[in-house]
Formats: sequence, structure tokens, C-alpha cells
Amino acid sequence: MQVLLLLAAVGFCWAQYSPNTLSGRTSIVHLFEWRWADIALECERYLAPNGFGGVQVSPPNENIVITNPSRPWWERYQPVSYKLCTRSGNENEFRDMVTRCNNVGVHIYVDAVVNHMCGAAGGSGTHSTCGSYFNAGNRDFPAVPYSGWDFNDGKCRTGSGEIENYGDMYQWHLKTFLFFITLVRDCRLVSLLDLALEKDYVRSKVAEYMNYLIDIGVAGFRIDAAKHMWPGDIRAFLDKLKNLNTKWFSAGTKPFIYQEVIDLGGEPIKGSDYFGNGRVT
Repeated sequence: MQVLLLLAAVGFCWAQYSPNTLSGRTSIVHLFEWRWADIALECERYLAPNGFGGVQVSPPNENIVITNPSRPWWERYQPVSYKLCTRSGNENEFRDMVTRCNNVGVHIYVDAVVNHMCGAAGGSGTHSTCGSYFNAGNRDFPAVPYSGWDFNDGKCRTGSGEIENYGDMYQWHLKTFLFFITLVRDCRLVSLLDLALEKDYVRSKVAEYMNYLIDIGVAGFRIDAAKHMWPGDIRAFLDKLKNLNTKWFSAGTKPFIYQEVIDLGGEPIKGSDYFGNGRVT
């Protein structure tokens, strides 16, 4: 009995490493910035007939609208809320895409931007893809909602609040002689407002968003900027995720997790730090 329980626990822990593709299908294509309607057609007309297993889609959640430069690709990586409307399409179009792709055996993997919200200089107003109000200066994102309490501004120990040295895992504070939190994980990445993922409230809002997508029928997630989050914080919100929708997946199937951790050597943060949460890219 003890052996059976151990094997069950090991299977549960490793489930997020499986891409959940149909038997014989191993390739996942990245249709970057494609419209949901076009991806649905691509699944039916080309990907399924040619044996593709899945599609990674661009972030589906509401983002800031940037006009200078005009609508760059990276605005998609500056969330304003977790509502499902972007220039790729609205929620109904997203649901239709997931259903149609799943129905022909091509699964959908979402690029999940959960390390941060938009840039600190994003201003205030409704210049967002769903029209939701936000105030980056006040850290106010009422469509989630997040407030100033939900960000790492107080934890980052650099003068600028930005990541200043990727070579330093810890900052030595000369006044108190204490090792402080990892700069790379607790300071702002290119001025993007860094979420306080050690807070259960923030973890729960992230999991709520991801679970909503699971209910729609997605098969897994690419975790954007995973290097900039503590592995334990990622594990905490992953532990809150549901099993996949049984309309298309076997009961008890966990979402596939693959994390973006840029590791070219010479830095203290390693891709191997994240192996316990899922695959690393």
C-alpha cells in the first residue's frame, strides 16, 4: 500500500512535464501574434491533417495599448487585467479557437504573463485592449483588482527599483550586513511593475486566471519571465491549478508547464532551479 501511494505521489508531481499531445503528435507550433479566428482555421486546415500536436498562442489577457512606437509586439507582455481581449480577438473568439482546435486534436498552450503588470511609466486611463481603467503610477489595476500592496516596490533594494546586475543573486546591504532578496527576482524587469508573488492573494489571482483558461480547454502554459520569480512562488500558484477539462483530456490530467528561464551561464540563477515546477526553455 505504501509503495502504491509513493508511485501515485511521484506521478502527480511529474504530471506537469507531459505536453498532453495526442499519441504520435510531438510538435507544437508557435503562432505568434496570430488572430484566434485564423488559428482555428489553421488547426483545421493544416495543423491537424499534418500531425501537429499543439499551438502556443500569444498572451490572451488584456494589455496596455502603446502608441509610441505604434503597437509593438511587446505591448502584449504588459498586462492591465486578466480579461480575455487583445488584438488577437475577444473571449468568444478565443473560446471558439480552443474548441475547434481541440476537436481536431490540436491543443492550445497559453503564454502566461504573471510576473508583472505593465510598465511603471504606463500612465493612467483606459488605453488598454478591453478599455479597463488602470493607474500604473499608483499601482492601481481595479479590473483584477491589484493595488499598491500587491507589488514588490518595498522589497527591491536598488536605488532605481530596477534589476541592475544580473550577476548578483543577492545584494549585500552595507548598513545592516544582511543578505537581501534576489535582485533579479524582486526588482523590476525593464520597468515592468513586479508582482509580489509571495502573497497568497496575488498567487490566488494568478491561479484564478489560469484556471479560467483551463476551464475553457487549454492544455498548458508557457510561464513568461519565470527567471524573475522565485521557484517556490511559481510552485505555490501551480499547486492551485485545476486538472484539465475532461471534455478533451483524461480525468486527472495536469496542465503542461514550461518555463522561460534564460540561462547562458555566468549567472547565479540557473535553469535547473526551476526543474521541480515543469520543463524549462
